[in-house]
Amino acid sequence: MPKVLIIGACGQIGSELTYKLREIHGNDAVIASDISYNNLDVVNSGIFEIVDAQDYSSVKICVEKYQIDTIYLMAAMLSATGEKYPMKAWDLNMNSLFHVLNLAKEGFIKQIFWPSSIAVFGPTTPTLNTPQHTTMEPTTVYGITKQVGERWCEYYFKNYGVDVRSLRYPGIISWKTMPGGGTTDYAVEIYHQAILDGHYQSFLSENTELPMMFMDDAIDATIKLMQAPSEAITIRSSYNLAAISFTPKEISEAIKKHISNFEISYEPDFRQQIANSWPKSIDDSSARTDWNWNHKYDLEKMTSEMINQLRKKYQNSKINS
Repeated sequence: MPKVLIIGACGQIGSELTYKLREIHGNDAVIASDISYNNLDVVNSGIFEIVDAQDYSSVKICVEKYQIDTIYLMAAMLSATGEKYPMKAWDLNMNSLFHVLNLAKEGFIKQIFWPSSIAVFGPTTPTLNTPQHTTMEPTTVYGITKQVGERWCEYYFKNYGVDVRSLRYPGIISWKTMPGGGTTDYAVEIYHQAILDGHYQSFLSENTELPMMFMDDAIDATIKLMQAPSEAITIRSSYNLAAISFTPKEISEAIKKHISNFEISYEPDFRQQIANSWPKSIDDSSARTDWNWNHKYDLEKMTSEMINQLRKKYQNSKINS
């Protein structure tokens, strides 16, 4: 049974990963951590520690205190926020990775999960069914940190035997948590605004197609990858990961099947240029072959789940208020 530390457990993916891993391994085996108590649901759900991902000593002290053998490094500054604070994004995204890689190299931990992203791709990458191995010329600081991080992950595996595993996440959609400053955030915001206001103003143009994934599938993929036998993992940089691709127009049409008077308008901002540099669809055949990855949610199923759950959530908040 692994002893797990999740760094960045209060974030969009980290929070739901925390709950799922605690279901699997038990509360005492999964230590949640972040730089502050900004998600009280996570903080109160089990053991929680304040850990600064950029401080090697902070991470090491927690690892030794709980005899951690597996780290999920979910702390990062995402694409849109990273463009506003490029050096902060570089420092957080790179320093945190080096700290956990070096802890593994020095024998303090046995296994690492580190998420990459479709942001590693750029305008010179094939946009349809983007291959696992292809041209990568990212145009954002976030994408640059993920591309460099992939290279370091593979380097530490080949040269030091570090068992590091990674997925190139597409846009992640969840009803439980709000996104944290990414270019695909619209695909979460739109559901909230559909229920609250019946209208959403998209910061991407109507035909901007991007790879997306429902949170349940993202968590499932992450855990399947980490549970796979080491010999099955043929890619130590980061696996392509895919589920569905759609445009703001297509997601709005799916929402209208549930909320007939929903309206959408478009006012593209600086995130449009970022989205234009990313793929429209992803070839993730390596993941499906190596460790039997398979997604469960298409656009219709995801939309139904998002709207049903958010309606309950907002209704409960009205009752409690």
